Amino acid sequence: MRRERGTPRDDWEKTIEGQGLAYHRAAHPEGLSRPYWDESVHYAFSMAEVESLEEQVEELHGMCLSAAEHVVAAGRLADFAIPEWAAADVARSWERRDPHLYARFDLRYDGTGPAKLLEYNADTPTSLLESSVVQWFWLKDTHPGDDQWNSIHERLIDRWRELPLPPGPTHFAWTNRDESGEEAMTLAYLQETAEQAGRQTVAVAMEDIGWDALNRRFVDVEERMIRSAFKLYPWEWMLAEPFGRHAVRHGTWIEPLWKALLSNKALLAVLWELFPGHPNLLPAYLDGPRDLTSYIAKPLLGREGASMRIVTPSGGQETPGSYGQEGYVFQGFEALPDFDGQRPVLGAWMIADEAAGLGIRETTGLITDDTSSFVPHRIEQS
Repeated sequence: MRRERGTPRDDWEKTIEGQGLAYHRAAHPEGLSRPYWDESVHYAFSMAEVESLEEQVEELHGMCLSAAEHVVAAGRLADFAIPEWAAADVARSWERRDPHLYARFDLRYDGTGPAKLLEYNADTPTSLLESSVVQWFWLKDTHPGDDQWNSIHERLIDRWRELPLPPGPTHFAWTNRDESGEEAMTLAYLQETAEQAGRQTVAVAMEDIGWDALNRRFVDVEERMIRSAFKLYPWEWMLAEPFGRHAVRHGTWIEPLWKALLSNKALLAVLWELFPGHPNLLPAYLDGPRDLTSYIAKPLLGREGASMRIVTPSGGQETPGSYGQEGYVFQGFEALPDFDGQRPVLGAWMIADEAAGLGIRETTGLITDDTSSFVPHRIEQS
């Protein structure tokens, strides 16, 4: 694993916007000098490294499924801040194995040892378009003889064909809370992959979904019944809203309700309980840092690195935010590796239950937040 510099393509902004990354200018807070998409650098991997990472990621995914089984069987949903009224529905969703589409692991990896799990974005992961499409075309334009850990697009199409969805169109729902356009473009891309798989689709704003109380069903603005829906709207938000009581029992949602367990950082502590000392895990606890001298406190339902606190013998660091009311997990802290002053996080993608690709974000800070930049990667061909 190496970080290498290169010359950006002529008119690269126009190129990536034409590939769907129209939100790259709005993806960053104002005032940053570095662009969100930065192809002036990239990471190079050997095929052996990638094959090893694939094995590690699939093993981690299997461990996460075992953790979900344990949580349901032991009745530990309160540890995940699941509302008491929804606990049985989450359990039933898991017991039915409601179909799922995709997820993203965030990993610490420096090329010299096993990857370490930082968190699992298993409900509403983003940076998909960058990982699947945009960096693939970068590779073809700049290093056509090399390869990339990237079968995301093909696997998404295959997965849409496999999903046992009810008849009729699948609705794709975004939220009007999205101001950058990232969510809308991610939804449009996923909708396109579903259509390429032969699915009929309809776009709808989450705020425009209505509840037909007489017929006990969800409908769109044209009164069409919503039998299945893909959403980039977290389950914890849905469960906190009035219609959430209907959503857990009506319609097929992707991602399914049981993903509320895997997208919650309490998962990190359960994994450490079930697989103590596993080389891909960092120690993590729900009841405090215990004997950890360096740790990071993460809100169970936090996003974009907000409301986190790092504690080390040499000092600490906090990020602003309003998360944490639901509780924290305390995870052993290992600083992200330093490559030329930048600290990468590897985002390893799962499509269904198979590892499918890699996206990399990097920042100068110890916590990856909304100031990070996405950089492409390649696999060197020997």
